[in-house]
Amino acid sequence: MEVKGNSGSVTPTSLVFAVNGERFELSNVDPSTTLLEFLRTHTRFKSVKLGCGEGGCGACVVLISKYDPVHEKVEDFTASSCLTLLCSIHGCSITTSEGIGNSKEGFHPIHERLVGFHATQCGFCTPGMCVSLFGTLVNVEKTNRPEPPSGFSKVTVTEAEKAIAGNLCRCTGYRPIADACKSFSADVDMEDLGLNSFWKKGDSKDLKLSRLPQYDHHHKNIRFPMFLKEIKHDVFIASEKHTWHRPTSLKELQSLLKLNHANETRIKLIVSNTGMGYYKDKESYDKHIDLSGIYELSKIRKDPTGIEIGAAVSISKAIEALREESRSDFLSDFVMILEKIADHMGKVASGFIRNTASVGGNLVMAQKNNFPSDIATILLAVDSMVHIMTGTQFEWIALEEFLERPPLGLQSVLLSIKIPVLELNKSESSEPRSRFLFETYRASPRPLGNALPYLNAAFLVKVSSCKDSGGTMIDTCRLSFGAYGTKHAIRAKNVEEFLAGKLLSVSILYEAFKYLTATIVPNDENSKAAYYSSLAAAFIFQCFNPLIESPAGITNGYLNGYSNMPFVKDFELKENQKQTHHDKFPTLLSSGKQILEAGNECHPIGKPIRKSGAALQASGEAVFVDDIPSPPNCLHGAYIYSSKPLARVTSIKLSPELQLDGVRDIISSKDIPSGGENIGSKTIFGMEPLFAEEIAQCVGDRLAFVVADTQILADMAANSAIVDYDIENLEAPILSVEDAVKRSSFFEVPPFLRPKQVGDVSKGMAEADHKILSAEVKLGSQYYFYLETQTALAVPDEDNCITVYCSSQCPEFTHSTIARCLGIPENNVRVITRRVGGGFGGKAIKAITIATSCALAAQKLCRPVRIYLNRKTDMIMAGGRHPMKVTYSVGFKNDGKITALELQILVNAGIYEDVSVMIPEHIIAGLKKYDWGALSFDIKVCRTNLPSRSAMRGPGALQGSFIAEAVIENIAATLSMDVDSVRCINLHTHKSLQYFYEDCFGEPFEYTLPSIWSKLAVSASYDQRTKMVKEFNRISTWKKRGISRVPVVFHLTIRPTPGKVSIFSDGSVVVEIGGIELGQGLWTKVKQMAAFSLSAIQCDGTGDLLEKVRVVQSDTMSLIQGGFTAGSTTSESSCEAVRLSCNILVERLRPLEEKLQEEMGSIKWEMLILQAYLQSVNLSASSFYVPSNNSMSYLNYGAAVSEVEIDLLTGETKFLQTDILYDCGQSLNPAVDLGQSSYQRSKETASFMEQLGWIRFNISVGGPCNHACGKGTLWTGCCGKILEMENGQGVKVFIILEISEE
Repeated sequence: MEVKGNSGSVTPTSLVFAVNGERFELSNVDPSTTLLEFLRTHTRFKSVKLGCGEGGCGACVVLISKYDPVHEKVEDFTASSCLTLLCSIHGCSITTSEGIGNSKEGFHPIHERLVGFHATQCGFCTPGMCVSLFGTLVNVEKTNRPEPPSGFSKVTVTEAEKAIAGNLCRCTGYRPIADACKSFSADVDMEDLGLNSFWKKGDSKDLKLSRLPQYDHHHKNIRFPMFLKEIKHDVFIASEKHTWHRPTSLKELQSLLKLNHANETRIKLIVSNTGMGYYKDKESYDKHIDLSGIYELSKIRKDPTGIEIGAAVSISKAIEALREESRSDFLSDFVMILEKIADHMGKVASGFIRNTASVGGNLVMAQKNNFPSDIATILLAVDSMVHIMTGTQFEWIALEEFLERPPLGLQSVLLSIKIPVLELNKSESSEPRSRFLFETYRASPRPLGNALPYLNAAFLVKVSSCKDSGGTMIDTCRLSFGAYGTKHAIRAKNVEEFLAGKLLSVSILYEAFKYLTATIVPNDENSKAAYYSSLAAAFIFQCFNPLIESPAGITNGYLNGYSNMPFVKDFELKENQKQTHHDKFPTLLSSGKQILEAGNECHPIGKPIRKSGAALQASGEAVFVDDIPSPPNCLHGAYIYSSKPLARVTSIKLSPELQLDGVRDIISSKDIPSGGENIGSKTIFGMEPLFAEEIAQCVGDRLAFVVADTQILADMAANSAIVDYDIENLEAPILSVEDAVKRSSFFEVPPFLRPKQVGDVSKGMAEADHKILSAEVKLGSQYYFYLETQTALAVPDEDNCITVYCSSQCPEFTHSTIARCLGIPENNVRVITRRVGGGFGGKAIKAITIATSCALAAQKLCRPVRIYLNRKTDMIMAGGRHPMKVTYSVGFKNDGKITALELQILVNAGIYEDVSVMIPEHIIAGLKKYDWGALSFDIKVCRTNLPSRSAMRGPGALQGSFIAEAVIENIAATLSMDVDSVRCINLHTHKSLQYFYEDCFGEPFEYTLPSIWSKLAVSASYDQRTKMVKEFNRISTWKKRGISRVPVVFHLTIRPTPGKVSIFSDGSVVVEIGGIELGQGLWTKVKQMAAFSLSAIQCDGTGDLLEKVRVVQSDTMSLIQGGFTAGSTTSESSCEAVRLSCNILVERLRPLEEKLQEEMGSIKWEMLILQAYLQSVNLSASSFYVPSNNSMSYLNYGAAVSEVEIDLLTGETKFLQTDILYDCGQSLNPAVDLGQSSYQRSKETASFMEQLGWIRFNISVGGPCNHACGKGTLWTGCCGKILEMENGQGVKVFIILEISEE
């Protein structure tokens, strides 16, 4: 390509590519357009979802296929379409989940197996999972591995599990998804695969295999389009204001850079654009220059001096090359180094990011933006060099110098990175031989995926054996550290100089720690400096300790006297052959078993049938709100929200540079129509304004609603908004519960929601042998992290009517709120919800404002308006789980029996009521799972200037259960008793259960917790494992295990629910319910109930009724009083409403059925219904189920045993095993309920995985104003929690609370 002059006189080329085999040719493209944006707005393929927009969730993954004309082969790799720029896929073929398989052409075995293993819930993430697995299968078939048996792939179990390592799922807990993936592996243990619909217990392996959907590992249905093989890859694309260049040589690049520098053009150099996942563009660019077409930047060269990796080479290709070179003729030590570099690179980001992210781009981000790069740290340790072009000048410099230079300017380009071969000094054969030791380390919230490290390190050490002492001599070493709050990776040169030439010993190692503490000093004042220093020393210890001559001297010797330096070697554990645990964990998941009992008396109720719509979810054909095609003239909205916690808003205006033609209006409280109200959401407890009228009450408070032609333009306009604030004459904001108490800022709890005290606490305290007074527990918040953010589409209709499509758990409340806001009758409003992409309570009250905003804008502008919140805005406005401060006093006997508990609880509700006044009742309900003797409490619901908190999975009950366990643990520690003994002695009897749960204790036989408690001890081998844990902890110094058995009592309340069943003339059945399908299997259970209830008509064909039933979307105009879907009882209440409706239909049909039976002897279902139509039988029936007083509330019981391991050196926490046992009565669908119980939405287990995340990982980290989102929301929003504790010997230990994929 030739560059001629300023105006781009080179003739623009068209952008040509294929999507699922369809040809696309574009001549005018904005270079900032992403592949995801194009697919979702300009094609019919909607399986690619926008989950985070940062490449961190995997919901948007596609398979990109690119033809290599030199080697005449097709390269296939997965990538995040939300980061991939459309112009970069010139000549490529894109495959989405619909392209793998679909309902019209047939589903792919991947889809079918995910369905059969019950591996979908809300289904929003499922298409991305399918493409990730498909990409792995496609590439593994290209290898030279032996042909697999029929039906299997060449993929190994480990590779199958890792295929989805970067895909987030908030619903399933991954195990069933991993089972579906592993089913493609020939080395899978079929007995290890979980519950599925393909085979039954006891079936042979051959029979199991024959029942799996057959897989063709040749992928004959996927072909690279021939027309793309003729495409030239040099491309110049021009739009009205922007251009895209893809130079093919350094000379062309130099010309472009020189030209642009002279014209002061804003340019962006890119390879894959993955940096946008962390660093957002704050301005638009005139020119995008794609460096991936330049040969010098894209090749990998090897010579006797080392390996040179082009800056544009992807991390995945670099890993592959390094592993290939490890099988080459390089020296063995260098081979070892390359292997470990490759292994560490494999921990960076996720596979679909590594496939496109370049090595050079990673280093440039580290150099220019202080990105906490792992690659910079490990390459720094091996003395890497970098090749830089500045103008027409070229130079090689050390990576260390490169990192320390000022940020690269636009005239400088990183060309390549070289890892040099390390040379050992030759010596006489009689001299000890030197060797290289190379180790890399990384501590992060998660071991895999987009989790930035707290600290990373790499150590290259040249060692030799001391001839005289036999010890280890350190000849030289390079110690690099990074990602701990410093600008870039550095070398610990003072430590290097100290260790060089030293004979390694315990005392030398201890002195090195002193030097290291002075080196690892974070620049960030808010960071955990002590933790980082401790972690750095731990890495040094792990590296050098094996080299010390006498390990036995460490545990009893020099280091033991230094309580502030906790680095002592673990004893070697002797393997006990009877031990059930593994010290080495599987790659991602351990195995699991599900045990269920189901009867046949209510067929098909109780059967583990496949979830309704699961195949459509897998292929991506299931329609979510944002998948609905935009109506003509549709506009898009985005919020301007407050960045101050309490401030007067004096003006709002858009940035002058961004007042573009596409911005149509800014909607605020001033636009509320006459007769309408400024109402954004409402409950029976209060309302929340749609927009702040004068004073913004909190960060995230809605100020205005920008409406523009596209979602991207609306977001840009909202982000650019300039808001002027004034805080004169305003009180300081209330940012904590302590402040709320000082200023008496509380919400009043209605009398009917106030929980009752139990017993006489004063008497109980007087009877106690021991007391713990004024102990404190603080509980943090938690973000919902539904994969589908808040979304809605409002379409104005005739006669001042409006239809709103929204992702909501309570369409009824949304309906009435919109009517009040617009000042129109409720019969002018129609709200439709088909399915929700994850809710967890966050799509209940919080979703109402989203739909109302769109409705208000649509009514004013007389045009459809839709919104899809970006992840950052969603996180700031969501509120999440209620934080709490708890102070308690407890009295107890010598044997651990509790006599009284007294609590003061401060609940941080945020700025508006929402449902916060219900939280006290739920806290106490969860807390009362133990017999406290007497219980009193003072719970204050605090009003603070923070976003209002809302219901989230097990609201209040989870915190109550946690508080109860904190009390129990404290008592056990005080008495030096086994905590399980304290739990056992304080479990309820049925008599005490009546005392604490007056209205719902049930019959004695219904109180199953004692039997669950005992059965779990046997099934989980609790006593045996407890002994093993104690033995492990006796032997091991720096790894400790803990095991705990915990009960749960969950109080449920059933709400009135409507249902409607209609039978069409062909015998097919349509069902409407008030409940919303969130992924919990509601539609599936309702279908089963309808089929069962209608089968009371004894005629031929009723056995197949399940396939004739369809459950349709919620429509507030068709079915009123739908209530809200929450509290884990919607399925049973909806099923009862449907049963009542079916019973009405059965009674109407029975006389006709009996008459026809007499006349014909037997009759088919279809004939019966046709005759009913002809005789004008009403075949539509509705009901409204209202539970009776004695069935409205009940208790569920369960218990779990969990075993964990903590590495006291690094703080890493691993969950080794969890056993859950609960009583759910007779399950409506065991397959659905098992998935729910282990992972989400289980009323019996309070959502084990999500709550585990709250306790161990997902506690919100942010400033006092809750403005926690920084650069990449998914990267920075997933920080783990670092706790400081003591290990029992006065030694400080820092623990990373995380969920390990292992």
